[in-house]
Amino acid sequence: MPNLKDIKRRISSVKKTQKITRAMRMVAGAKLRRAQNAITAARPYAERMQATLTEVARCQRNAEHPLLLPHSSVQRVGLIVITSDRGLCGAFNSNVLRHAEALIARREADGIEIGITAVGRKAAEFFRRRRNRQLDGDYLHDGWVTYARAAEIAASISGYYTDGVVDEVVLVYSEFVSTMTQKPREVRLLPFAPNGEASVDEELAEAIPFEIEPNTASLLAILVPKAVEVMIFRALLENQAGEHAARMAAMESATRNTEELIERLTVQYNRARQAAITKELVEIVSGAEALS
Repeated sequence: MPNLKDIKRRISSVKKTQKITRAMRMVAGAKLRRAQNAITAARPYAERMQATLTEVARCQRNAEHPLLLPHSSVQRVGLIVITSDRGLCGAFNSNVLRHAEALIARREADGIEIGITAVGRKAAEFFRRRRNRQLDGDYLHDGWVTYARAAEIAASISGYYTDGVVDEVVLVYSEFVSTMTQKPREVRLLPFAPNGEASVDEELAEAIPFEIEPNTASLLAILVPKAVEVMIFRALLENQAGEHAARMAAMESATRNTEELIERLTVQYNRARQAAITKELVEIVSGAEALS
């Protein structure tokens, strides 16, 4: 049985850990509010961007954008996996990585090669070290999510698609549903077909009540790459909000665990202390009886 000094030292150590988990919970909560506001503001823009692109793509007849055109066959799929740079957020990263692994297994079972672009240190470490896979791209978040980083990733992966390095691009990330719920999600990013369709027949196209100047092809040349950037930016914001929510929940759970552990150790300390006092009293009484 551990002595009083060992128990007291352990209680002190757990209390220090409790201070750390409480502080991390408060920091994660503050960051979550900012991240939640960011994704709440970004969602309407992303949805309106897709709706606008759908309307413009419906007018398209002869002009075809390379990011809208599917390849004749799918031999290699580019997979963008988004995780966090840091841990201590429960099963947040592992859920996304398991979802990506299941997707990889399905595609490879069909004879399709997979090229991975990792966004976040945890994804890069998982695929490079644990799965011994060569990455097509490796990006860190470097703090708060920026649109410039989303544009950089979009430019790289769009180049792979237009050059024929990959025939399809799939985005895997964690969608922020609520403070307690983050759901892994996969989205086909390229070929970019807004709402599943890039064009319709001429009769429907003629019914659209607006004109495009100077022409559809010129507008798509600007709008399609921008839409891809916005989709990636939204995924990064979703991941960011989910990370802080998961870390806040994990630190809250850790704090509760330390409280329970401190209570158990305190009871153990009191019992050991009572046992030591009882033993001393027995020894005093026995010594007094021996002298009498």
